[in-house]
Amino acid sequence: MGRSPDIRAPGALAPVGRHRLHYRCDGDGMPGVVLDAGIAASSLSWARVQPEVARFTRVCSYDRAGLAWSDLSTTPRSISTLVDELRQVIDHAGIAAPYVLVGHSFGGLVIRAFARAHLADVAGLVFVDPLHPEEWSMPSAEERRVLRGGIFLSRVGEQLARVGLVRFLLSRLTGGAPGLPRRVSRMFGPRASALLVNIVGEVQKLPEEVLPAVQEHWSNPKAFRGMWQHLAALPSASAEMMRGIDAFGDMPLIVLSAGRRHPRWLAADASLARSSTNGRHLVSPGSGHWVHLDDPALVVQVIRDVVMQVRSARLS
Repeated sequence: MGRSPDIRAPGALAPVGRHRLHYRCDGDGMPGVVLDAGIAASSLSWARVQPEVARFTRVCSYDRAGLAWSDLSTTPRSISTLVDELRQVIDHAGIAAPYVLVGHSFGGLVIRAFARAHLADVAGLVFVDPLHPEEWSMPSAEERRVLRGGIFLSRVGEQLARVGLVRFLLSRLTGGAPGLPRRVSRMFGPRASALLVNIVGEVQKLPEEVLPAVQEHWSNPKAFRGMWQHLAALPSASAEMMRGIDAFGDMPLIVLSAGRRHPRWLAADASLARSSTNGRHLVSPGSGHWVHLDDPALVVQVIRDVVMQVRSARLS
């Protein structure tokens, strides 16, 4: 199956309790920007955004526990724990408050909770097709079945990674021979096969130079354990968020929705934008859920707009 590539961590490791979280910072300037990825994604998912944001300010991305270069954690993934760990990463990175937080999907839930808890330290918020607590706080029977399926597949993936099968299948997939990986995924049902096709489609939108790191991380059993730990905590984290309120004053805040967003969640995005008197709701017409891969230029522009608003407010 060949030797594993030497994929070194591009950033630093912040001690967070008994484990360490990896983060990477680029650029200079204030306010600093912190990027928070989707539920099973990592700092690599921002590869088309972070270098461009670094042209006008300091920007940092990080990996939650178990993902990419971060250690696994034995602590349950409650939303309060995730907020506390993000705070420790920010402190270790020396990102001066107030800063701008940017969150995609599940990362949007984390930065929303962070802003509620540490409002004085947040200068601006950008939500990229965010997850809303209403989506999973009281899951239906079908949603619980889907969630259990995702956790089961993650556990299976962990075991397959331990014996090297995931590495082999990924090498076939990226080498232009997708037949075997697709046949294996079909063994777990049509939903698993469709999920594989979707994930591969999104990953292929990343810059070519980060693909070896993505492949290496998903060949590691740790990634699958980190994924199912986050999936297992999703209902409780969402329920915890339902007990709070959003009141962000006149903070610069932009909610960026995918063009293919369900009308219910488009309405929820618009409502979130109204939690600040300086909030805006924008739609990227041609984008799917991963807006920062489908329309990275718009995501960069939205972040720039918030950064410039914060700078202007400081000068006035």
